Amino acid sequence: MTAPTYRIAPSILSADFARLGEEVRRVTEAGADWIHFDVMDNHYVPNLTIGPLVCEAIRPHVTAPIDVHLMVRPVDRIIPDFAKAGANIITFHPEASDHIDRSLALIRDHGCQAGLVFNPATPLHYLDHVMDRIDVILLMSVNPGFGGQSFIPETLNKLRDARARIDAYTARTGRQILLEVDGGVKVDNIAEIAAAGADTFVAGSAVFGKPDADGGYKGIIGALRQALAAA
Repeated sequence: MTAPTYRIAPSILSADFARLGEEVRRVTEAGADWIHFDVMDNHYVPNLTIGPLVCEAIRPHVTAPIDVHLMVRPVDRIIPDFAKAGANIITFHPEASDHIDRSLALIRDHGCQAGLVFNPATPLHYLDHVMDRIDVILLMSVNPGFGGQSFIPETLNKLRDARARIDAYTARTGRQILLEVDGGVKVDNIAEIAAAGADTFVAGSAVFGKPDADGGYKGIIGALRQALAAA
């Protein structure tokens, strides 16, 4: 059995927005694999963040995939805008779509990888009939809306359930699906989260809150990778 490939995806929700281009450059230079882009609408979640124009603005600054997490309702109207703005991966919450299969197809038709996002209390049964359209499953390990929250321990059991679903699907079809986790991921818990089945890790304040003396992020990204090596 081959060792899993781990991806670290810093969330720019915790970055310094006054110098966002520099922040995404520094974090990818430090070894980040993806840039996680949180979109909140003050409707589906109680916060308002950023839209396609910001995605378009940071796209020239990084070659790493931009992972857009839509916390908006409805989702279909804005999916093409983010695809055009340079998103590589677009995920959304099943509760925010009237037709989940259609929304997943819309993302893929616009050339992006597609995924579903599950809040802590949202059941995984939404996956039952759409696995063929999914590239990423994202489990929220906090309730969405704000950065800096603590990891919800029950997420570990949910990760194990999701990993079992993915492994069974991959054994049947040969197709890989990534398992991402978002919320409260830190150096001291990332190995346990990986052991539960995650392969992609969103970290916001844990990364952007710990810059090196020169403003870079090699120290914290390296510490996360070192912890993952022990998983």
